[in-house]
Amino acid sequence: MSDPTVADLASWAAALAGLDAPGDSATDIPDAARIDLLRGLERLKGAVDAAQHRLAHAFEESQRAEQRHAGVPEQRVGEGVALQVALALRESHQRAARLLGAARVLCTEMPQTLAALSEGRINEWRAMLLVRETACLSEEHRRTIDEKIAGDDDVERLGTKHLVSSAHHLAARLDSAGVAERQRLAERDRRVTIRPAPDTMSYVTALVPVADGVAMYAALKRHADAAAAAGDGRGRGQVMADTVVELVTGRSTDVPPAVELQLIMTDRALLAGDDEPAHLPGYGVVPAEWARDLVGRAASATTAWLRRLYVLPGGRSLMAMDSRRRTVPAGLAAFITARDLRCRTPWCGAPVRHVDHVQPHRDTGTTRAHDLQGLCERCNHAKEALGWSSRPRAGPVHTTETTTPTGHRYLSFAPLLPGDDEAA
Repeated sequence: MSDPTVADLASWAAALAGLDAPGDSATDIPDAARIDLLRGLERLKGAVDAAQHRLAHAFEESQRAEQRHAGVPEQRVGEGVALQVALALRESHQRAARLLGAARVLCTEMPQTLAALSEGRINEWRAMLLVRETACLSEEHRRTIDEKIAGDDDVERLGTKHLVSSAHHLAARLDSAGVAERQRLAERDRRVTIRPAPDTMSYVTALVPVADGVAMYAALKRHADAAAAAGDGRGRGQVMADTVVELVTGRSTDVPPAVELQLIMTDRALLAGDDEPAHLPGYGVVPAEWARDLVGRAASATTAWLRRLYVLPGGRSLMAMDSRRRTVPAGLAAFITARDLRCRTPWCGAPVRHVDHVQPHRDTGTTRAHDLQGLCERCNHAKEALGWSSRPRAGPVHTTETTTPTGHRYLSFAPLLPGDDEAA
């Protein structure tokens, strides 16, 4: 059988899109056949995942060889490869980099795991767990675990926890010192992260050594139990959450925090008093009523800053700011960050870390809002690799066009203002 083409894949996708579509007669496909199809599709998903890993690894090797041939310094070989894969998959740069790392391992060190994935005996998540749990081992030990677990027919019967525990057991037996060293090194990755949650809430997560985590949770639980015994009307979870906020910020949860609200306003919001959503840095879009309530409470207890950014009448894009300087002034950088909200690389979504010239300043790029974009650090470095180019494009919404080394072109649009559909 010849290798499938892009047209073949599109045809298969179209055929699957019509499988048991809503509106079909419930008797067209017997339920027993539906179960068989579900299993068959899961096997197909494994084969597709394995094919993606093989293709990604082959693409990376080809791009690295091409960069070396072009004289790229060895320390920069490989730059931009993950971003090309990310754009093709409509994924973030970080996730594509992880996929390339896993693909390299599967294709060069864990052939049995790759085969089990190709045959649908394990799914992609379990294959990634085997890659992760053997990361601290030598290639020889990794191949041993690959053979004993993924090479065994029984791997299809293993649940996720059993699979991981089997890998742990073998890794500790083969290289106990290496496993211990990995656990020591893991402490270097301790960190605190934040991500949005529904209804103007957020998840603040601390990754700490297990002993510290258990001790922290036990202390918070004791404090919550004592508060409940003293007649505190809050629930245990509420007391624990409030205690964390109070200990970290040094203020009572009854006192609103100092906050900067970037209220991105249309002409109607400015002149007619419409309720437009606000943008809270570090979180995202919040309802206008919630923002007004926060500012109102903050005004009597602490400091609140309001930054109002306006759009052109009847439009959905923020107005431009100019500068003759090569480096981006702080005010203009704040404007670009507010306009773009997230990294402008399509499907990335990471926080803006660099305000970047769309077209390099050395190539006549100017330091104006139209010629600038917000990028994460990883994407900004990647676009400097061999064969990449980008330029701004004219239009009512700030638009950039990026061309990859393979000639693929991707458009990036500044986010449209939420709740302003009438102005489109």
